Amino acid sequence: MRRWLPGFVALSAIWGASFALIKVAVEAGVPPLWVALWRCLLGAAALWAVLLVRGEPVPRDRALWGHSAVVAVLLNSVPFTLFSFGETRVSSVLAGVMNATTPLFTLLFAVLTVREERRPGARRLTGLGLGFVGVLVVLGVWHGLGTGASAGALACLAAACCYGAGFAYLRRFLAGRPESVTTLSVLQITCAAAELALVAPLAAGLPRWPGAGAAVALLTLGALGTGVAYLLNLGLVRGAGTTVASAVTYVIPLWSTAFGAAFLAEPVGWNALAGGALVIAAVALTKPRPAPARAPKERQPVG
Repeated sequence: MRRWLPGFVALSAIWGASFALIKVAVEAGVPPLWVALWRCLLGAAALWAVLLVRGEPVPRDRALWGHSAVVAVLLNSVPFTLFSFGETRVSSVLAGVMNATTPLFTLLFAVLTVREERRPGARRLTGLGLGFVGVLVVLGVWHGLGTGASAGALACLAAACCYGAGFAYLRRFLAGRPESVTTLSVLQITCAAAELALVAPLAAGLPRWPGAGAAVALLTLGALGTGVAYLLNLGLVRGAGTTVASAVTYVIPLWSTAFGAAFLAEPVGWNALAGGALVIAAVALTKPRPAPARAPKERQPVG
């Protein structure tokens, strides 16, 4: 069994549950910007605690902090806000499905920016196409979205596009750094929290108590869905590559559908099951094949 598979499954489950938690928060009246900010603040707190327990130093490299700030915009500040806004108008199941388009955007940006990903091959391209078909089946596009849901669905799609750009940027500028996964995660989520803290009070006003249920949802969303999940995410990027890491989003609709149906009573049709099967097949196709082992070079004679 691949060493990265347990992390892949755990990360997909955690992020699949995140959509139901976001839905609980926005339905309690928490503004999307504050959902994103609380998520990052609580996630940063959890990550700082891990960093302190491990006794790892905080880097002072300005370039590293700068790259972390860019990644925070692409993977946290903007998409967290967009998904939260989207879920004010669409279900958590639909948001999870739209999130599954991330590998399509990731491959596009990776081909343009990451040397190792510039030749994805016919098999992986077929997998991405099959995954997109699976998403459309889960979505039930033949029924239409309706005018009220269109803005929410487009917001979720734009968030997935941000994720695609963020995965490629992270792989190019941060995944090869000598710092630990914990350190890189701390810098990224801290930057995201700082970015959102500058905007949320001005654009959405001061926070208010949303009720116990929403508070628990935000706490879980931040500490687990952002704190622990980002340790798993960066570890997966390093261990399996950008496209495999982003393929987590293919499995997320299965989890988001299950959580939405079980805890929010959101409807699940036959198309969700059929599309889920296509998504699983797409994950297998998009997984890159291991590079063949090279024979050891003969030692050249000296002199």
